[in-house]
Amino acid sequence: MQRQGSIGGSAAIRIRVTGGVLLLAHLVFVAWLTLRPLDVPWVMPANLHPFAGIRADLAMGRFEAVRRIGAGLALLAPLGVLLPLAHGRTAVSPLSSLIRTVTVGALLSLGIELLQTGVPGQVADVDSVLLNTVGVALAHLAIVPLGRSWTRRRVERQERAVVRQDDTAQGMTPTIPRVGIAP
Repeated sequence: MQRQGSIGGSAAIRIRVTGGVLLLAHLVFVAWLTLRPLDVPWVMPANLHPFAGIRADLAMGRFEAVRRIGAGLALLAPLGVLLPLAHGRTAVSPLSSLIRTVTVGALLSLGIELLQTGVPGQVADVDSVLLNTVGVALAHLAIVPLGRSWTRRRVERQERAVVRQDDTAQGMTPTIPRVGIAP
C-alpha cells in the first residue's frame, strides 16, 4: 500500500520542527556561554599544541581533570543528537549520519574557537575543538542508532495497523462465480 502525501506525514514534520527549535536553543546557549567577555586580570596564552591542555588538566588531579575534560566533552555533545533529529530521517546510513554530524560539530567548534580570539578574556584552545568533536561523536553513537531503530519499529507497527483497518473496512473482494476462463 502506498500512502499519499509527504513522506512520514505530520509526525516527521513535528520531529523536524522540534529538533530545529532545540538545536537553535542549544546553539544560542553555547554562543552565550563561550562568546561572552570575561573580566579577568590575566589570561593564559592560546593553546595550539594538541593534547597539551588535556595533559595539564590530568596533572591537576583526578577530580579537576574529570571536571574540565567532561565540560569539554559535554559542551557540544547535544549536537550529536539534535542535528540528526532536525534532519528527521529514519532510513539513513549510520556511517554517513555519523560523519555528517561529527563534521558539523567539528566545524562549529572551530568557528567558536576562531570567534573567541576577538573576545576579551577568552582564549583559543585546540584541545577544546578535539574534546567537543569527540563529545558530539559519543552522543551520536550512544543515542541516535537506538532512537532511529525505535522510531522505525513504531512507524512499521502503525502502518501495519492502518493496513489491517483498511482490509477489514472494505471486506472481502467480490467474486463472480459464472465467469469462465478465456480459451
